[in-house]
Amino acid sequence: MYIERNVVSGQVLAEVPFPPSVNDIYPPALVDAAPWLTKFSLFLWLAAALVIVFFLIAYRSPKIVPTKGQWLAESLYGFVREGVAKDVIGHEGLRFAPYLASLFIFILVGNVFSIVPFIQVSPNAHIAFPLMLALCTYFLYLYQGFKKHGFLGYFKHATVLPAPWFMQPLLLPIEALQAFILQPLTLALRLFANMFAGHMLLLVFTLGGFALLNAESFFLKPISLVSWAMTIMLTFFELLIAALQAYVFTLLTANYLAGTLADEH
Repeated sequence: MYIERNVVSGQVLAEVPFPPSVNDIYPPALVDAAPWLTKFSLFLWLAAALVIVFFLIAYRSPKIVPTKGQWLAESLYGFVREGVAKDVIGHEGLRFAPYLASLFIFILVGNVFSIVPFIQVSPNAHIAFPLMLALCTYFLYLYQGFKKHGFLGYFKHATVLPAPWFMQPLLLPIEALQAFILQPLTLALRLFANMFAGHMLLLVFTLGGFALLNAESFFLKPISLVSWAMTIMLTFFELLIAALQAYVFTLLTANYLAGTLADEH
């Protein structure tokens, strides 16, 4: 139990469970009649709404000399189109630029929620949402692979390596496991683990500062300032991680599509 006291009088102000439990990280539904409406799903819909509204406003009345909003929207899309879709996949990748750009911006906005006051958690810190994003990518590159190479041709394309025949019995199951299970799984786990770990670090140093401030030992109280200073530093670091993970997820998606569309393994 964590007891919050008045620093001057020592009067007990509040008693709350400490340390936080799993239920504090993954809280129950906001409304009993709608079990699907949790804090995470609410933030997910909010991120989607922000992205849609932003682009609708930015391109509501496009101009030759762009406004700041139009310039930002075009810069984000151009960055993904030229720096990811075209550079990784090639000219054929331009048709995937809208999907890749939507993926990058949506993940970026969701990740930035982890440092927004009164939200302070990314929906991607719940494994369900990165997993669904990874499945979208998974089904996309499977569909493109079957479309380009045929059903059996794609399995051969994805699993057969240019190696001696006696190595194939060993390599085939490894390549099949990587192409059809590990790629989408690691894609989801990488995003989830980074955002969950960042959320936990900020939580530990923030609550640690309050715990130290209310400690009985006078010598521990000043250390709370160090804990809060670390929280501020980690907040800026979390912003960098939020952008980096959105980019990595998009880059790997493009890389998987490039491998699927390649003429040779």
